[in-house]
Amino acid sequence: MARDLETDAQAARELFHSFDAMEGLPSLVPPPKAPPATGLAFVRKVYPGLLVAATIALASTWLSQHYTAPVMLFALLFGMAFHFLHEEGACIAGIEFSSKAVLRLGVALLGAKITAAQILGLGVMPIATVVVAVCTTLGVGVLAARALGQSRSFGILSGGSVGICGASAALAIASVLPRNAESERDTILTVVLVTALSTLAMITYPLIATGVGLDHVRAGIFLGGTIHDVAQVVGAGYTISPQTGDIATYVKLLRVTMLLPVVFTLALFTARGVGQAGPRPPVPLFLLGFAALVAINSFGLLAKPVVDMASDVSRWCLVTAIAALGMKTSFKALIEVGWRPVAVMVVETAWIGALVMTAVLVFH
Repeated sequence: MARDLETDAQAARELFHSFDAMEGLPSLVPPPKAPPATGLAFVRKVYPGLLVAATIALASTWLSQHYTAPVMLFALLFGMAFHFLHEEGACIAGIEFSSKAVLRLGVALLGAKITAAQILGLGVMPIATVVVAVCTTLGVGVLAARALGQSRSFGILSGGSVGICGASAALAIASVLPRNAESERDTILTVVLVTALSTLAMITYPLIATGVGLDHVRAGIFLGGTIHDVAQVVGAGYTISPQTGDIATYVKLLRVTMLLPVVFTLALFTARGVGQAGPRPPVPLFLLGFAALVAINSFGLLAKPVVDMASDVSRWCLVTAIAALGMKTSFKALIEVGWRPVAVMVVETAWIGALVMTAVLVFH
């Protein structure tokens, strides 16, 4: 739970500070470790930010019901209006907890609504599309970075975050890439940019999908195969319809599973080059929970009241997480990084978007 209270920038910095002894020399002054927040202390730490996110979710739900507008969009926009709460103060820990732990709980509970029959009914095309999209986006990232004067590592880092699962992929990939003077900057920059681009995609891609005339199934494949972060995929999918949201979540989780083979492959190449392999990325437990609930529901072991309750809890968790994500989004930070790194990630985003849209229109 402690990791869920840290900002993504702090996680990136601590990731690199943890490598101080990789040359075989112990750190002379180990950084002090804060005692873990447990029990009542943990609740006191997270409740201000969690309460704000839940309040925004409640207000967004009320407005959505009365004005027939997407609840996820309301939550995102209201959250962005309260971005100042994430800059400093007592709400930061709760906002981070809402955008990570609450999000993962909401995504895991979505598995109670899905069965294997629904997944298999999509065919092999989504799986093939995901594999091709992830691999080629990594390649495009390297080429775009070279063309725009950025490092090869930044191309791999940004390509992996765009192609797989946003900030989580950036942190996992950074853990196995060779370190240099710009490693931490590149990681933090990638986290900021991929979050902003994914937020924009959440707002614009549903409009593109409906404008092109995609049905609910094809729209779900497009959204799940292109938007960077899990939270925004869920938000965009359920903005169109529950069916689109379910399919988009499944396709997105297929992309998340690509994280382990990609990081493992990069670790092998890095080990050959520098004699060290980075730490293994953590197992995405929410993905295991999602898969377990899908399996249980596929065998008909979940009663309808349980499925309905899981669905309601999931919806509230996701709306709360989207509100927290909005509070974390700062477009001001993009102005300070220059245009070249932004251009690299825009090219990667455009590539995966065009590739998946083509696959959806031609092969489905």
